[in-house]
Amino acid sequence: MRYNKFLKWFAVASTIGMLLILLGGALVTKTDSGMGCGRHWPGCNGQLIPDEITAEVLIEFSHRLVTGAVGILIVVLSVWSWKAIGHIRETKLLSFLALFFLILQALIGAAQVLWGQGDFILALHFGISLISFASVLLLTLLIFEVDKKFDADTLKIGKTLKTHTIGVTIYSYIVVYTGALVRHTESELSCTDWPMCKNGDFSLPQNFWEWVQMGHRTAAALIFIWLLIIAIHAIRHYKNQRVIYWGWIIAFSLVTLQVLAGAIVIITRLNLYVALAHSLFVILLFGLLTYMVLLVSRSRQN
Repeated sequence: MRYNKFLKWFAVASTIGMLLILLGGALVTKTDSGMGCGRHWPGCNGQLIPDEITAEVLIEFSHRLVTGAVGILIVVLSVWSWKAIGHIRETKLLSFLALFFLILQALIGAAQVLWGQGDFILALHFGISLISFASVLLLTLLIFEVDKKFDADTLKIGKTLKTHTIGVTIYSYIVVYTGALVRHTESELSCTDWPMCKNGDFSLPQNFWEWVQMGHRTAAALIFIWLLIIAIHAIRHYKNQRVIYWGWIIAFSLVTLQVLAGAIVIITRLNLYVALAHSLFVILLFGLLTYMVLLVSRSRQN
């Protein structure tokens, strides 16, 4: 089958589009713009195109437009990939996941606008979008992999690293959920110090919001330590497999930036740009971890 070079660029555009959806959703949440269009969907404040533009309306309505446009891209990418590289074993599953979770996150967003949702349900919204992003990213990597004729089957990954890879990827989703829960329960400044909650005190949290905040910090600390352990293991044992070696170094670098951004968010009392950077590092880290899982699924045990 003749490989279509335009598919590469379309896949890159789709991946960037999914990244914009995630960052746009984070912006909507962090600026409290979710009700910018009132209880109306898909229209905005009873109109197809709102005539009164406030900051909240602009953020929410722009996010809807981007989601709709990128949704079309994902549909095309899924079908195109299925036909062009469907012989690669992961393609069909990733095409389905990208489309399914994109639709699911859109429906949850619409349900929140029309009827409202509990905080614990809303916290799933970001995570569901993250799965769709990861699926699109992996599809894009598969497309470039075919173009570069990179044979991932030559990798040899030991049982220890395989176990760590799958475990830390699943755990990273839990960390993402706890972070989303912090925002949706408005627990960001329930603890005004870092890394302890208040005044450097090691005492237990005193209320629900402090438990949510400190629960997320504890989860983030654990994944930081876990990725450090994995990175050291990769440096010691996988110097000759560069994709593994550098993959885990980059993963640890991303989690370090994520932790630092989280601390600065508290110190600066929720600086919007730092908060969006924090979300960006989470997105990139999860995407990278899913790619490492893909490589693990193909490798032969060392």
